[in-house]
Amino acid sequence: MSPRSERTSTPGTRSTTGGAGGADEGRNSERPSRRAEYAEATRRAVIDEARRLFSERGYFATKVDDIAAAARVSPATVYVIGGKQGLLRILVDRWSAAPEVETARQQLEEAGDPAEILRIVAALTRRMREDYGDIMRVVLATAPHDAAAAEGLALATGRYRDGTRMAARRLAELGALQSGIDVERALDILWFYFGYQGFFTLVDDNGWSHVQAEEWLLAAARQALLTP
Repeated sequence: MSPRSERTSTPGTRSTTGGAGGADEGRNSERPSRRAEYAEATRRAVIDEARRLFSERGYFATKVDDIAAAARVSPATVYVIGGKQGLLRILVDRWSAAPEVETARQQLEEAGDPAEILRIVAALTRRMREDYGDIMRVVLATAPHDAAAAEGLALATGRYRDGTRMAARRLAELGALQSGIDVERALDILWFYFGYQGFFTLVDDNGWSHVQAEEWLLAAARQALLTP
């Protein structure tokens, strides 16, 4: 009989299974195993390297072997995670379902000032371009030539426009829109300023800073939408 068996079976002593030892064992069981931690670290490395290579070389010029070599894993591991198409879809979700989006949604619902609503939209647009602009560029460039990328772009655009529609709806609820502008027209105007192209044109083509682009788009959208 092991020493542990002797301790737990000795009459008059307290079993360790119900005391602090049991609590420690419970906590240990909640921790991920070393293998699970390694698997998650490997997955993150593959996704991060795919993101970098897609951005630097383009989606079509990047091979699975390139991603594997950069992440120091086998090509089979890259395929297990999803291959190129699966990795692009993961990146689309990372961008379009980012925590910042949900935070902005909550702020829009609580905002009672039309100018504040536009500031929330403009600030989110800047943050998303700063944090995920590389993914957006890859997906926008790839979608016309790849069905999976087009599907991912459609999903991301749907989420993007849903959030923008929320801002348009809140402006209408507050009676802040100019005469003749309803929710759908407000959505179109917001999309013109805060959709994909406006920010990229100012920053990529014209060399503006992200802050300069945010401030100009905010002022232009305010003038186009809100009552004086």
